[in-house]
Amino acid sequence: MADQEIQPARNLSGAVRPPGDKSLSHRCALLGALAEGDSVLENFATGADCQSSLACMAALGAAVERDPATGKVTVHGVGLHGLRAPAGQLDAGNSGSTLRMLSGILAAQPFPTAIGGDASLQRRPMRRILTPLREMGARIQAADGDRPPLSFAGTDAPLRAMDYTLPVASAQVKSAILFAGLYAQGTTVVGEPLTTRDHSEILLRHMGAPIHRRRGTPARIEIEGPVEKLSPLGDFRIPGDPSSAAFFLCAAAAFAEGDILVSDVSLNPTRSALLDVLARMGAKAEIVSVADQAGELAGTLHLASHGKKLTGTTIAGEEAVALIDEVPILAVLATATRDGIDFQDVGELRVKESDRIATIAANLAAMGARCDVRPDGLFVPGQQRLHGARLPSHHDHRIAMAFAVAALLAEGPSVIGDAECAAISFPEFYTNLERLAER
Repeated sequence: MADQEIQPARNLSGAVRPPGDKSLSHRCALLGALAEGDSVLENFATGADCQSSLACMAALGAAVERDPATGKVTVHGVGLHGLRAPAGQLDAGNSGSTLRMLSGILAAQPFPTAIGGDASLQRRPMRRILTPLREMGARIQAADGDRPPLSFAGTDAPLRAMDYTLPVASAQVKSAILFAGLYAQGTTVVGEPLTTRDHSEILLRHMGAPIHRRRGTPARIEIEGPVEKLSPLGDFRIPGDPSSAAFFLCAAAAFAEGDILVSDVSLNPTRSALLDVLARMGAKAEIVSVADQAGELAGTLHLASHGKKLTGTTIAGEEAVALIDEVPILAVLATATRDGIDFQDVGELRVKESDRIATIAANLAAMGARCDVRPDGLFVPGQQRLHGARLPSHHDHRIAMAFAVAALLAEGPSVIGDAECAAISFPEFYTNLERLAER
């Protein structure tokens, strides 16, 4: 993998359009394949992870077409019972999202399948999906107890509906259970103690599935199965990824005169916690425009620093769940605040593409910054000056991009190790960062 040298910048300004939302793209690929008809997806995420989802569905018999002129992706749905056994083991690449959510579908199929991924993915525990899917009747084997590859024996009877409360809030585990619930006999209920992103529920409702959300503590999402059919998405535009936009919003907020316009980005309320955090620290992003497509909101954001010094904050509980992907870039931003940021309830970061808590701490230390590390979080003090350093990414796309932003804030050049891993979610990241950096 190639390294990337990044020089410091004196400011960051301009306009950027993030790639299509990663979370929504995964779900459109999976559910589009289960629909009866074609789903034409505009602005499908360009990163490698979402391409893995498309490749897996194609291997299962749902043809996928890409139009190089428009960038549109067409998924030819084969219906809920039209998938077929793949020729070999499915490859999720580096994508935990693909493996977890697709497992809910594979668990209900009458044919045997197996799904694995790269070396990084095969180190990641999968017990959180194995436990509920096995309780629904799926026969699944895993390497080393709970690691990929996962092997599904196939089922000759419908899965059993269940009432399952998530022990740890996770949109991917929730989605895996709901997708299995499409095939289960009875009403499958997922209890959600903390709100997680709701793209699966929005898409399923839009496609005609009988799905309902009941308020309460925990909230309960119910799907009545087995579902007869799903309608295709038709022409569906996927808004920009807010987790990708976060790198540019936080970079602009870190500079005294930062000014960024982010266009066509998802404004789904379960994905907008970053805007709340930035606003209470003194970096309010103005919503310039907003539109609705099938229940998914999108719009344009403008953030200008105007010389304001950011205060600190604490991120915990439900907000921590919502911001789990943004913690690396917020940890970098914390060094430029007055009081720092205290991250609590983010132990999930220990089992991402890398141990992100340990990696954040190590890279900040390499740049001369300190932080206090806990098993489930960390505190990054403010008013810290960074110096250039060699910063390994550990093949973790969010670590690579977060510390590329840190390099802009540092004194002296920095080198991001294995920088190409950013292509997992944002292939155009470095090109955009260099275009917006003022030197």
